[in-house]
This record gives sequence, structure tokens and C-alpha cells, in this order.
Amino acid sequence: SDTTTNTTGYTPRHKQRPTHTHQQKTMAAVTGYYEEAQVEQMGEESMEISVTYQSLDILQEHGVAVNDIQKLNDAGFHTIESVAHSTVRKLSEVRGLSEAKVLKLKDIVKTMVPLDFKTAADALEDRKALVTLTTGSTELDKLLEGGVETGSLTEVFGEFRTGKTQLCHTLCVTCQMPISEGGAEGKAIYIDTEGTFRPNRLQAIAERFGMDPSVALENVAYARAHNSEHQMELLKMAAAIMSQDRYALIVVDSATALFRTDYSGRGELSERQMQLAQFLRQLTRLAEEFGVAVFMTNQVVANPDGMSFAKDSTKPIGGNIVAHASTTRLRLRKGRGENRICTVFDSPTLPEADAQFAVGPSGICDATD
Repeated sequence: SDTTTNTTGYTPRHKQRPTHTHQQKTMAAVTGYYEEAQVEQMGEESMEISVTYQSLDILQEHGVAVNDIQKLNDAGFHTIESVAHSTVRKLSEVRGLSEAKVLKLKDIVKTMVPLDFKTAADALEDRKALVTLTTGSTELDKLLEGGVETGSLTEVFGEFRTGKTQLCHTLCVTCQMPISEGGAEGKAIYIDTEGTFRPNRLQAIAERFGMDPSVALENVAYARAHNSEHQMELLKMAAAIMSQDRYALIVVDSATALFRTDYSGRGELSERQMQLAQFLRQLTRLAEEFGVAVFMTNQVVANPDGMSFAKDSTKPIGGNIVAHASTTRLRLRKGRGENRICTVFDSPTLPEADAQFAVGPSGICDATD
């Protein structure tokens, strides 16, 4: 079958997979899996690019019926990794799949996806291949050691007018740039829950980075979520379109707004947190499965325990559930004029520090004096 090479920096999973070499092609449907496809960068030195997922169609070679594969697709499973990472109970909920079929399916995918231990040295090698997306600000990129990391969840929170949405818009454009320029050569998905998405802002940002605005807009898939259930449904659709093309970023702006309004009061708190946890789990799964950067914004709430004269009397909503789901948490606050201050609030690798950036007419840029 004709296989199209994907062109971006996904994390390689394991050393044991075969390596293939291909010419770079335009963004097209990805039907197969390649560990390290070398891409010619217009005669310059070639960069190694890899894709982490395998299409469900491969299961046909292992004796799985086409209509069973279709049932998995309809239930939101589009890659072999998604099946391997799911529980037997979750797969048994797929309409038309018996328990015997599910167990047989699990046995097949276990041989195709590495689920065992590997050495820390291997893990380090895998991390070296991680791509970071530039934020548009030199200081902010320095703070994040390169930019927003692919393959993990980054949460940014702060009051209104601190630059959260502008950061989302800027990343939608920078993720399309070549890897050598701080991009990931992939498309972006934007899930908007607050009605703040502005395509004309993307045009201005694309012009700033010397890109064709119409092409940049074509490469962003946008959806407006109207309630928390719809928001969950959109992630299923996102998985379907990501298995067809080369994506580098998922933006959710904001992840918590609809949960905050759909569930109110103490009586519905545990239900809200359960649903929110499911949503974040799904986001984490997409980040790991497709190697994309997941960038979500969060709202803040006044902290009544904090003294009113304390430095910052707000805290992010969502409690421990959101705190544990996010790999990197960034706090934004207002600075002087158009300047904003970003603080690393929580991260497994980045030290707690601050950086200043500015919000300009063409997205996030360097701070002004």
C-alpha cells in the first residue's frame, strides 16, 4: 500500500522498530507508521522526523474483520496505540464487540505496541527527539527551555486580559513552521469554549512570521464547544482527523469554563470533577498517542483563604484533578502596559522562574521597556 510520510517531530517510542527513509511529501493522509523518516530540507542538512502511531487498518493483516475495525473507528479508536492503552472494560463497551473478540484484539496489539519496561537511557534518547513550539517571545521560550513541549499537556492560567488566548492563537501559527525555526510542521486543532477565537488575528500572526495567511488559516481546524458533553465529543472528532493528517497542536480555550457552568454547587462537584478528569485523561491520551502538544487555558477563582493584601489572591479552578493532569503549569499576570509576566507554577523539569513578554497586534512578542 502507498504510505505517506509524516513531516514532524513526534517522539519515537522504541528502538526495536524498523527504520525507513523517504522524501518529504506534502501533508497527506497518514496510513502507516515510520520510526525515523529522514526529510530533505530543501537541500539543507536533513532532519529526522518520526510518527508515533499505527493505523488500525494494519489489524486486517492479523485477521481482524473490516467491520470490527469500523466499529472501533465509530467508537473513537483510530490507532493501534489507542486500543493498546485502553482497558478491556472500555473496549467491551464498543457496540458489537464480544468479550472474546476484545481479548483476542488485546493479544494482537500487545505484540505491536511496547508496553514493557525500558531503560532510563532509552527514555533519555526518546526525550531528545521531542520538538518544542516557539511562543513568539525569546524570553518566554528561554523560560520554557525551547518552547511548548510536544507529547504533553501544558496548562496556562491567569485572570482575564493576561494573554492566554493570544498565546493560543500564536501557537496555532508557529506550530506550522519548519522545525529549524521553532515549529513542528503540522496543523493545529482549536477547541473554543468561550467564543474568543478570531481568525483575523491568525492572519496578522502569519504575516509576521512570513507565512501565507490563507494557507495558515487552512491548516487550523476550529470548533466551538457549546456544552461540556459536546466538548468531550469534539475530542473524539479530533482523534479521527488527527489520524488522517499531520497535526502538531491541540488548543482548548478554556478547558474548564463549560464544566464550571454545566455543574453548579457542592452537590454536583464530584460529578463535575469526574467528567473533567475524563476529559483531561482523553487529552493526555491524544498527546501521547499522536505526539502533539496539548495547550489548554484555565480560569482562576478568588482565593478566600488568601489574605486580601497577598501578592496573588487567585488560584486556578479544577482543583487537584487539573493540577495532576497537567505536565507543565504556567501562571500569567499583568505587567506594566502591554507587558505580561509568566511564572512556571509547576513542572517536572523547569525551575520556578519568571519571564516577561508582550501582547502585540501580531500575537505574543518580546517585552517592551
